[in-house]
Amino acid sequence: MPAQNGKIPVKIVVAGGFGVGKSTFVNTVSEIEPLRSEATMTTASAQVDDLSQIGAKQTTTVAMDFGRVSLTPEIVLYLFGTPGQERFHFMWNELARGAIGAVILADTRRLGDCFAAIDYFESRQMPFIVAVNPFDGHRTHSLEAIRDAVQIDQGIPMLFCDARDRADVKNGLIALVELALRRERAKAAV
Repeated sequence: MPAQNGKIPVKIVVAGGFGVGKSTFVNTVSEIEPLRSEATMTTASAQVDDLSQIGAKQTTTVAMDFGRVSLTPEIVLYLFGTPGQERFHFMWNELARGAIGAVILADTRRLGDCFAAIDYFESRQMPFIVAVNPFDGHRTHSLEAIRDAVQIDQGIPMLFCDARDRADVKNGLIALVELALRRERAKAAV
């Protein structure tokens, strides 16, 4: 994205499984009213989506979430939250186009749900971090145990990130921007 009004626009994708907190993540940090494509879940989707670990969830993202946050006076982040259900993964190519990287949210109650996002961004060699959303504040596993379970390299940042906590969300975004900058500097040095 070209600079606009002296600001550097940066696109980031927020991905992960169904009901992991992507919409909440975008909503928590956005300076604008987030654009949301929420639809009410119906009994038809209950036959397709596993609702057992997501409590009273009544809506789901069917296209994307969009938000904006100024990281510094010069850097403006544009956040694009993906839908989590597998039937919507075809949209990820468009949402990821032009992004510097992704924040992949993970829920330790359903770690397998983050594999599709990890595989997607690894195969495209796009920088990503894994942000473990400790639902209800419970950190049931250490980050190292989670890293082993999802089998990601030590070079990929992993952190706890309560999607409802603005400071946690900003820390996750900063970690991703720093990773993307390190990768760009390493490419330029070659």
